[in-house]
Amino acid sequence: MNGYLDVLHRDKMKEKYLKIKNLSVSKDLANFINKELLPGTKINEEKFWKGFDKCIHELATENRKILQKRERLQKAIDALHIDKKDNKLNLKKYTKFLIKIGYLKKTGKNFKIKTKNIDKEISNICGPQLVCPVSNARFLLNAANARWVSLYDSLYGTDVIPETSGAVKGKTYNPIRGKKVIEYARNLLDKYVPLKKNSWKDLKKIPKVINNKIDLKLKNPNQFVGYNKKLNKINSLLFVNNNLHIDILFDQDGKMEINNPQGNQDKIKIHDIFIESAISTICDHEDSVAAVDAEDKVLGYRNWLGLMKGDLKVEFIKNGKKYLRKLNPDRNYISSKGKKFKLHGRSLLLNRNVGHLMTNPAILLKDGSECPEGILDAFITSLACLHDFKKKGNSRINSIYIVKPKMHGPEECSFTNLIFKKVEKILNLKKNQILCGIMDEERRTSINLKECIRVLKDRVFFINTGFLDRTGDEIHTSMEVGPMIKKGDMKLSKWINAYENNNVDVGLACGFSGKCQIGKGMYPAPDLMGEMMKQKISHPLSGANCAWVPSPTAAALHALHYHEVDVFAKQKELSKRKAAKLSDILTIPVAKKTNWSMDEITKELKNNAQGILGYVVRWIDQSVGCSKVPDINGIGLMEDRATCRISSQHIANWLHHGICSKKHVLEIMKKMAKVVDSQNLKDPSMKGHAPYKPMSDNFDKSTAFKAACELVFHGKTQPSGYTEPILHLNRLLKKN
Repeated sequence: MNGYLDVLHRDKMKEKYLKIKNLSVSKDLANFINKELLPGTKINEEKFWKGFDKCIHELATENRKILQKRERLQKAIDALHIDKKDNKLNLKKYTKFLIKIGYLKKTGKNFKIKTKNIDKEISNICGPQLVCPVSNARFLLNAANARWVSLYDSLYGTDVIPETSGAVKGKTYNPIRGKKVIEYARNLLDKYVPLKKNSWKDLKKIPKVINNKIDLKLKNPNQFVGYNKKLNKINSLLFVNNNLHIDILFDQDGKMEINNPQGNQDKIKIHDIFIESAISTICDHEDSVAAVDAEDKVLGYRNWLGLMKGDLKVEFIKNGKKYLRKLNPDRNYISSKGKKFKLHGRSLLLNRNVGHLMTNPAILLKDGSECPEGILDAFITSLACLHDFKKKGNSRINSIYIVKPKMHGPEECSFTNLIFKKVEKILNLKKNQILCGIMDEERRTSINLKECIRVLKDRVFFINTGFLDRTGDEIHTSMEVGPMIKKGDMKLSKWINAYENNNVDVGLACGFSGKCQIGKGMYPAPDLMGEMMKQKISHPLSGANCAWVPSPTAAALHALHYHEVDVFAKQKELSKRKAAKLSDILTIPVAKKTNWSMDEITKELKNNAQGILGYVVRWIDQSVGCSKVPDINGIGLMEDRATCRISSQHIANWLHHGICSKKHVLEIMKKMAKVVDSQNLKDPSMKGHAPYKPMSDNFDKSTAFKAACELVFHGKTQPSGYTEPILHLNRLLKKN
């Protein structure tokens, strides 16, 4: 949204800009592009700025048009629902209406995608996917390096292994717990790398490799793919299952174990098992960051450039010790045929750009308006990838992977295609070298998914579902219908199940299997891994190639689900089922009965308010766009703008339909602000940020509290129910 700099006295900020062509460019951004980004790319300053200047002015006009269409469609839908207020919605008539106004497109002929040059992490390997804020270098490195994660550490440090019968974690290594970790891991090996007759638990000596052949009798000999030796002794054995690798590491000297100074308690000296875990990682410029100006954007761009150059490093202190974090190297092995080979040591890095809505004061156009942020992202993140092409540290086939969020329907997908074409031309890239991920998280995209894919059929590499944003848009689009069901009941509603199935159905029908990713959403509770192991197997069973996880540890554990389920076989099975019904997707989750008690209403409001405040105070005051925020019960949940969107829209909907009053909501907001303040003052993760200022000390002077209230009380009028305009404005006010 434009206008932030008007609020912040734009004239006083002129000294922060350089005049380049017809643009006013922040000095921070200009210096980054000219001195760090362009050198080494064969794209000189004159060519880049001349091309960018021309393209950004052309594209900005089109950008405004698609946003205007969003508003027109929403007004038409609101008018329909207001007119039919007392009548039950007729789905057939409703569908015809959506077609008439251009919201729903007629489905064309069947087709298959034609995307080329896709890395095997996308096309052939099914597994967990991390999403990481691009503003945090340490988190980015952790995520990139999460391609390989210790199974032993992941089991020992989480509630997957219960702390019963003496198996407590404690502050020092507990051999009782260690034994349970070993038992758990042995059972996994028996399941995923089974021996012909024996069990891994029965082995009494380290397997030998003679003439590149292992002396273990495997049920499937092809599962053994490599090994390593150290001082002529076996150091590791590499196996594969469902295209995922399992690397068993041996400690021949018996000196290593999880935090154990007394030696290895394993009888065949396995000291760890490394699981191929986060196959891909989305480096996120969008929902998980708080980037509102040039300073913030440059931080994210510089980190992404460091990843593409391969030189991103971070020094930090943990428990009094100094550590250096950098990108892991590739892993070297000897194959079962005696040949040396490498496995990629890092997750394949994708880049989520900003959507079409937001603008950013990092660059001002010739009319003084702010630059559309998503277009700026496309140019800068793609340009950084040119550095990777020389070393192939990320994509081995020189493809650029951009995930594009919050697109509404085929026209907006077409606009994204146009942006990428312009970028390819300016940066001397090949046609369709920039590949596009479609996030199916807006209602107009869900019901037109096939046509969205058709528009991008030459460059699509990914589709996924996002329950939170999709629910936020569901509520906002149908705001005038009536009060929505409780937030916790949404996952049980007809539309959500049809939406999730439709995403897979359409992807398979368009030829995604064995070529592109079909993804599912985030598991939000990083401390509850035992529960995740029960729940998240549903994602590969649903036919998803990948699903989001909140941490490297969660990636290692969720990877076990892809050993359990052959996703490609499952996709073949699912391709024969009856496709999800459009009428089910269009079924609005409006409450049939609203005779909730005051206690029920208050409980729902408290839950929503606590989540909003817990997220917003960190966003506004600390510039943290994603973190583990304690919920109303003190359970840490990963919160980003999508969670904030659904909560604020839900309260806005109930306010609009009189389920609660503004006075009641404000009282709850103030009560929950005190709860959030108490939680944050005790939260050790808040250390290292600016000193925390409680909202409840002075509600009238707390920018964060006022922003949280605005999200609720002005939620109905926000474009598509998005939180960004209010958050960005208040963060800028806080910074300036």
